Amino acid sequence: PTGLKGLSVAALTAAIVASLAGKVNSISTIYTLDVHKKYIQKNAGERQQVNIGRIAVFGAMVLAVMFTWNDVLGIGGVGGFTYIQKYTGFISPGVFAMFFLGMFWKRTTGTAAIVGVIAGFLLSVLFNEYAPEMFGNETFLYTAWPNGKGGFEIPFHICMGLSFMFTMLLMIGISFAGPKVNPKAFELDTEMFKVKPQTTVL
Repeated sequence: PTGLKGLSVAALTAAIVASLAGKVNSISTIYTLDVHKKYIQKNAGERQQVNIGRIAVFGAMVLAVMFTWNDVLGIGGVGGFTYIQKYTGFISPGVFAMFFLGMFWKRTTGTAAIVGVIAGFLLSVLFNEYAPEMFGNETFLYTAWPNGKGGFEIPFHICMGLSFMFTMLLMIGISFAGPKVNPKAFELDTEMFKVKPQTTVL
């Protein structure tokens, strides 16, 4: 109907801008605090750090434009959103498994967390790039589809799910080999998940 197309475009644009703003902020923070201040200019003041962050963001944007100008990364074939989600999926299964077990299972160990992050990435690479060739195009875990380049690939959402599942199993196994209760475990207060009566009163 009239007006809804414009509303949809506005909502999509707002989502893209918000996502870009978060990424730009992350680029600035990570480079300034974790690289520049730590290794290059340890005595940098707050104003200097702000300026360094701005320069880092500008440089990152220039590099992004250079890479996308001639579609060096092949984004045009699949679309920007799919591309971002697919390659974020190389990291997110391990990170999510680490946070999930770390928050809700006291027995999770630091060793399991480190192994989980690394294993999550390696498993994502395995399922995204090599699984159809190594294990076949159809197994009880997945079905691979032609990728248009003469090969086969597993849908990236399934790759993320498989990576997460095997990472969880690996972390649980490693944690069982450690202490029964991690002395550094986060004490989860169950009260924080309860809604107080005065909050629900209309």
